[in-house]
Amino acid sequence: MTLSIGWEAEEKLDWIALTEALEAGHLLPRAEIQDSFLYRGTDTVLSRAAWIDGLGIAVKTATIFPGNAAYDLPNIGGGVSLFEDVSGQLSAMLDFRLVTKWKTAGDSLLSAIKLAPPKVETILIVGAGTVARSVIEAYSAYFTDASFAIWNRTAERAEAMAGERVSPRYDLRTAVVEADIIVTCTMSTDPVLKGEWLTPGTHLDLIGAYRPDMREVDDTALQRAELFVDSRATTIGHIGEIEIPLQRGVIDPSDLRAEFYDIESGKFARSDADAITIAKNGGGAHLDLMTCAYIRDAVSK
Repeated sequence: MTLSIGWEAEEKLDWIALTEALEAGHLLPRAEIQDSFLYRGTDTVLSRAAWIDGLGIAVKTATIFPGNAAYDLPNIGGGVSLFEDVSGQLSAMLDFRLVTKWKTAGDSLLSAIKLAPPKVETILIVGAGTVARSVIEAYSAYFTDASFAIWNRTAERAEAMAGERVSPRYDLRTAVVEADIIVTCTMSTDPVLKGEWLTPGTHLDLIGAYRPDMREVDDTALQRAELFVDSRATTIGHIGEIEIPLQRGVIDPSDLRAEFYDIESGKFARSDADAITIAKNGGGAHLDLMTCAYIRDAVSK
Protein backbone atom coordinates (compact mmCIF):
# COMPACT_ATOMS: atom_id res chain seq x y z
CA MET A 1 0.00 0.00 0.00
CA THR A 2 1.36 3.39 -0.99
CA LEU A 3 0.96 6.07 1.65
CA SER A 4 0.03 9.62 0.73
CA ILE A 5 1.55 11.90 3.36
CA GLY A 6 0.72 15.58 3.71
CA TRP A 7 0.76 18.27 6.36
CA GLU A 8 -1.51 16.27 8.67
CA ALA A 9 1.60 14.22 9.50
CA GLU A 10 3.17 17.08 11.45
CA GLU A 11 1.29 16.26 14.63
CA LYS A 12 3.30 13.02 14.81
CA LEU A 13 6.71 14.53 14.07
CA ASP A 14 9.39 15.65 16.50
CA TRP A 15 12.49 17.72 15.71
CA ILE A 16 14.82 15.93 18.09
CA ALA A 17 13.68 12.53 16.84
CA LEU A 18 14.38 13.71 13.30
CA THR A 19 17.97 14.71 14.13
CA GLU A 20 18.44 11.30 15.72
CA ALA A 21 17.13 9.67 12.54
CA LEU A 22 19.50 11.77 10.42
CA GLU A 23 22.44 10.80 12.58
CA ALA A 24 21.43 7.13 12.43
CA GLY A 25 21.10 7.35 8.65
CA HIS A 26 24.75 8.35 8.42
CA LEU A 27 25.75 5.09 10.13
CA LEU A 28 24.40 3.18 7.11
CA PRO A 29 26.41 2.67 3.91
CA ARG A 30 27.21 5.94 2.17
CA ALA A 31 24.40 7.15 -0.07
CA GLU A 32 24.58 7.07 -3.83
CA ILE A 33 23.41 10.52 -4.96
CA GLN A 34 22.58 12.04 -8.30
CA ASP A 35 21.58 15.70 -8.76
CA SER A 36 20.53 17.64 -11.82
CA PHE A 37 19.88 21.37 -12.13
CA LEU A 38 18.11 23.43 -14.77
CA TYR A 39 18.16 27.24 -14.73
CA ARG A 40 16.15 30.00 -16.35
CA GLY A 41 17.21 33.37 -15.02
CA THR A 42 16.50 33.27 -11.30
CA ASP A 43 14.27 30.19 -11.64
CA THR A 44 15.60 26.71 -10.85
CA VAL A 45 14.42 23.14 -11.45
CA LEU A 46 16.26 20.76 -9.13
CA SER A 47 15.95 16.98 -9.28
CA ARG A 48 17.66 14.84 -6.67
CA ALA A 49 17.78 11.09 -6.21
CA ALA A 50 19.37 9.05 -3.42
CA TRP A 51 19.72 5.35 -2.64
CA ILE A 52 20.92 4.12 0.72
CA ASP A 53 21.44 0.38 1.06
CA GLY A 54 19.22 -0.77 3.89
CA LEU A 55 16.99 2.32 3.92
CA GLY A 56 15.46 2.89 0.50
CA ILE A 57 15.31 5.24 -2.46
CA ALA A 58 13.98 8.80 -2.74
CA VAL A 59 13.43 10.92 -5.83
CA LYS A 60 12.63 14.59 -5.29
CA THR A 61 11.94 17.26 -7.89
CA ALA A 62 11.71 20.89 -6.86
CA THR A 63 10.80 24.09 -8.69
CA ILE A 64 12.21 27.25 -7.12
CA PHE A 65 10.69 30.41 -8.62
CA PRO A 66 11.59 33.48 -6.50
CA GLY A 67 9.23 35.71 -8.50
CA ASN A 68 6.14 33.80 -7.40
CA ALA A 69 5.64 36.13 -4.45
CA ALA A 70 4.36 38.73 -6.91
CA TYR A 71 1.53 36.32 -7.80
CA ASP A 72 0.84 35.32 -4.19
CA LEU A 73 2.15 31.83 -4.93
CA PRO A 74 4.74 29.74 -3.02
CA ASN A 75 8.32 30.14 -4.22
CA ILE A 76 8.93 26.40 -3.99
CA GLY A 77 6.94 23.47 -5.36
CA GLY A 78 7.52 19.81 -6.18
CA GLY A 79 7.04 16.27 -4.96
CA VAL A 80 8.90 13.37 -3.33
CA SER A 81 8.60 9.66 -4.09
CA LEU A 82 9.88 7.12 -1.55
CA PHE A 83 10.66 3.59 -2.74
CA GLU A 84 11.32 0.37 -0.82
CA ASP A 85 14.98 -0.67 -0.71
CA VAL A 86 14.57 -4.40 -1.42
CA SER A 87 11.68 -4.43 -3.91
CA GLY A 88 11.90 -0.97 -5.43
CA GLN A 89 8.13 -0.58 -4.95
CA LEU A 90 6.63 2.83 -4.28
CA SER A 91 6.21 3.14 -0.52
CA ALA A 92 4.97 6.70 -0.08
CA MET A 93 4.26 9.96 -1.86
CA LEU A 94 5.10 12.90 0.36
CA ASP A 95 4.21 16.57 0.18
CA PHE A 96 7.31 18.30 -1.07
CA ARG A 97 7.00 21.30 1.21
CA LEU A 98 6.54 19.09 4.28
CA VAL A 99 9.71 17.15 3.48
CA THR A 100 11.67 20.28 2.59
CA LYS A 101 10.65 22.06 5.79
CA TRP A 102 11.69 19.20 8.06
CA LYS A 103 14.80 18.22 6.09
CA THR A 104 16.13 21.78 5.80
CA ALA A 105 15.63 22.87 9.39
CA GLY A 106 16.49 19.43 10.79
CA ASP A 107 19.75 19.34 8.83
CA SER A 108 20.94 22.61 10.32
CA LEU A 109 19.62 21.77 13.77
CA LEU A 110 21.79 18.64 13.78
CA SER A 111 24.82 20.81 12.92
CA ALA A 112 23.93 23.25 15.67
CA ILE A 113 23.54 20.47 18.25
CA LYS A 114 27.04 19.25 17.40
CA LEU A 115 28.77 22.63 16.95
CA ALA A 116 27.02 25.22 19.14
CA PRO A 117 28.99 26.90 21.92
CA PRO A 118 28.46 25.56 25.46
CA LYS A 119 26.01 28.35 26.35
CA VAL A 120 23.40 29.57 23.87
CA GLU A 121 21.33 32.56 24.91
CA THR A 122 20.59 34.32 21.60
CA ILE A 123 19.97 32.83 18.17
CA LEU A 124 19.96 35.30 15.27
CA ILE A 125 17.97 34.47 12.13
CA VAL A 126 19.03 36.40 9.02
CA GLY A 127 16.09 36.47 6.64
CA ALA A 128 12.37 36.41 7.44
CA GLY A 129 10.85 33.96 4.99
CA THR A 130 9.33 30.50 5.29
CA VAL A 131 12.64 28.83 6.19
CA ALA A 132 13.16 31.30 9.04
CA ARG A 133 9.87 30.23 10.61
CA SER A 134 10.86 26.57 10.33
CA VAL A 135 14.26 27.28 11.90
CA ILE A 136 12.69 29.02 14.89
CA GLU A 137 10.35 26.06 15.37
CA ALA A 138 13.16 23.51 15.09
CA TYR A 139 15.77 25.27 17.20
CA SER A 140 13.21 26.01 19.91
CA ALA A 141 12.84 22.27 20.43
CA TYR A 142 16.49 21.87 21.47
CA PHE A 143 17.65 25.31 22.64
CA THR A 144 14.72 25.66 24.98
CA ASP A 145 16.06 28.61 26.97
CA ALA A 146 17.33 30.71 24.05
CA SER A 147 15.67 33.80 22.66
CA PHE A 148 15.51 34.56 18.94
CA ALA A 149 16.44 37.74 17.11
CA ILE A 150 15.53 38.24 13.46
CA TRP A 151 16.92 40.63 10.86
CA ASN A 152 15.64 41.16 7.35
CA ARG A 153 16.44 43.71 4.66
CA THR A 154 12.79 44.70 4.82
CA ALA A 155 12.29 45.44 8.50
CA GLU A 156 8.51 45.02 8.30
CA ARG A 157 8.89 41.32 7.52
CA ALA A 158 11.08 40.81 10.58
CA GLU A 159 8.59 42.73 12.70
CA ALA A 160 5.78 40.49 11.41
CA MET A 161 7.55 37.47 12.91
CA ALA A 162 7.96 38.99 16.36
CA GLY A 163 6.54 36.99 19.24
CA GLU A 164 7.14 35.83 22.80
CA ARG A 165 10.64 34.50 22.07
CA VAL A 166 11.32 36.41 18.83
CA SER A 167 12.27 40.07 18.48
CA PRO A 168 13.29 42.07 15.39
CA ARG A 169 16.73 43.64 14.96
CA TYR A 170 17.48 46.68 12.82
CA ASP A 171 21.29 46.72 12.70
CA LEU A 172 22.79 43.49 11.37
CA ARG A 173 26.31 44.08 12.64
CA THR A 174 25.14 44.64 16.21
CA ALA A 175 22.84 41.63 16.00
CA VAL A 176 25.70 39.42 14.81
CA VAL A 177 27.96 40.54 17.66
CA GLU A 178 25.24 39.72 20.22
CA ALA A 179 24.37 36.26 18.86
CA ASP A 180 25.67 32.86 19.97
CA ILE A 181 24.21 31.09 16.92
CA ILE A 182 23.49 32.71 13.57
CA VAL A 183 21.30 31.06 10.95
CA THR A 184 21.23 32.60 7.46
CA CYS A 185 18.07 31.98 5.43
CA THR A 186 18.40 34.38 2.50
CA MET A 187 18.49 33.94 -1.28
CA SER A 188 21.40 36.32 -1.71
CA THR A 189 24.03 36.13 -4.43
CA ASP A 190 26.23 38.61 -2.55
CA PRO A 191 27.41 38.07 1.03
CA VAL A 192 25.21 39.78 3.60
CA LEU A 193 27.29 38.86 6.64
CA LYS A 194 30.89 39.99 7.18
CA GLY A 195 33.45 37.83 8.93
CA GLU A 196 34.92 40.81 10.76
CA TRP A 197 31.71 41.04 12.79
CA LEU A 198 32.01 37.54 14.25
CA THR A 199 33.03 37.06 17.88
CA PRO A 200 34.82 34.03 19.39
CA GLY A 201 32.53 31.09 20.11
CA THR A 202 29.90 31.97 17.52
CA HIS A 203 28.35 29.21 15.42
CA LEU A 204 26.85 29.88 11.96
CA ASP A 205 24.43 27.64 10.09
CA LEU A 206 24.30 28.68 6.43
CA ILE A 207 21.09 27.54 4.75
CA GLY A 208 20.12 29.95 1.98
CA ALA A 209 22.69 29.52 -0.80
CA TYR A 210 21.78 26.57 -3.04
CA ARG A 211 23.03 27.70 -6.48
CA PRO A 212 26.57 28.10 -7.89
CA ASP A 213 26.15 31.90 -7.87
CA MET A 214 24.89 32.27 -4.29
CA ARG A 215 26.75 33.31 -1.13
CA GLU A 216 25.63 34.56 2.28
CA VAL A 217 28.96 35.15 4.07
CA ASP A 218 32.20 36.71 2.86
CA ASP A 219 35.71 35.28 2.50
CA THR A 220 36.78 36.61 5.89
CA ALA A 221 34.08 34.59 7.64
CA LEU A 222 35.24 31.39 5.95
CA GLN A 223 38.89 32.09 6.73
CA ARG A 224 38.22 32.81 10.40
CA ALA A 225 36.03 29.77 11.00
CA GLU A 226 36.30 26.02 11.37
CA LEU A 227 34.34 24.82 8.33
CA PHE A 228 31.86 21.93 8.22
CA VAL A 229 29.37 20.70 5.64
CA ASP A 230 26.51 18.24 5.79
CA SER A 231 27.96 16.56 2.69
CA ARG A 232 31.07 17.24 0.64
CA ALA A 233 29.41 15.58 -2.36
CA THR A 234 26.52 18.04 -2.48
CA THR A 235 28.38 21.25 -1.62
CA ILE A 236 31.76 21.10 -3.40
CA GLY A 237 31.19 21.83 -7.08
CA HIS A 238 27.54 22.74 -6.54
CA ILE A 239 27.04 25.64 -4.13
CA GLY A 240 28.69 29.03 -4.47
CA GLU A 241 29.16 29.42 -0.73
CA ILE A 242 31.84 26.73 -0.91
CA GLU A 243 32.76 26.47 -4.59
CA ILE A 244 33.49 30.16 -5.33
CA PRO A 245 36.08 30.54 -2.54
CA LEU A 246 37.55 27.14 -3.46
CA GLN A 247 38.04 28.20 -7.08
CA ARG A 248 39.61 31.50 -5.98
CA GLY A 249 41.99 29.81 -3.54
CA VAL A 250 40.45 31.50 -0.51
CA ILE A 251 39.95 28.09 1.10
CA ASP A 252 41.19 24.59 0.30
CA PRO A 253 39.16 21.34 0.30
CA SER A 254 41.19 20.26 3.32
CA ASP A 255 39.70 23.21 5.23
CA LEU A 256 36.34 21.40 5.28
CA ARG A 257 36.96 19.61 8.54
CA ALA A 258 34.07 17.15 8.51
CA GLU A 259 30.67 16.14 7.14
CA PHE A 260 27.81 14.23 8.74
CA TYR A 261 29.40 10.90 7.82
CA ASP A 262 32.22 11.92 10.21
CA ILE A 263 29.93 12.32 13.24
CA GLU A 264 30.57 8.77 14.45
CA SER A 265 34.34 9.39 14.50
CA GLY A 266 33.94 12.56 16.56
CA LYS A 267 35.37 14.85 13.86
CA PHE A 268 32.15 16.83 13.48
CA ALA A 269 32.83 18.97 16.56
CA ARG A 270 34.29 22.36 17.44
CA SER A 271 37.90 22.40 18.64
CA ASP A 272 37.22 24.60 21.66
CA ALA A 273 34.67 26.95 23.19
CA ASP A 274 36.15 30.06 21.53
CA ALA A 275 36.28 28.65 18.02
CA ILE A 276 34.09 30.22 15.34
CA THR A 277 32.29 27.42 13.49
CA ILE A 278 30.43 27.45 10.19
CA ALA A 279 28.22 24.61 8.91
CA LYS A 280 26.99 24.78 5.32
CA ASN A 281 23.63 23.12 4.72
CA GLY A 282 23.72 21.58 1.24
CA GLY A 283 20.57 19.55 1.78
CA GLY A 284 21.35 16.60 -0.48
CA ALA A 285 18.92 13.94 -1.63
CA HIS A 286 20.24 11.47 0.94
CA LEU A 287 18.94 13.81 3.65
CA ASP A 288 15.57 13.93 1.90
CA LEU A 289 15.57 10.13 1.91
CA MET A 290 16.39 9.94 5.61
CA THR A 291 13.72 12.55 6.37
CA CYS A 292 11.10 10.78 4.24
CA ALA A 293 11.81 7.47 5.94
CA TYR A 294 11.52 9.13 9.35
CA ILE A 295 8.20 10.76 8.42
CA ARG A 296 6.77 7.54 6.97
CA ASP A 297 7.75 5.55 10.05
CA ALA A 298 6.36 8.21 12.41
CA VAL A 299 3.05 8.27 10.55
CA SER A 300 2.85 4.47 10.45
CA LYS A 301 3.18 4.00 14.21
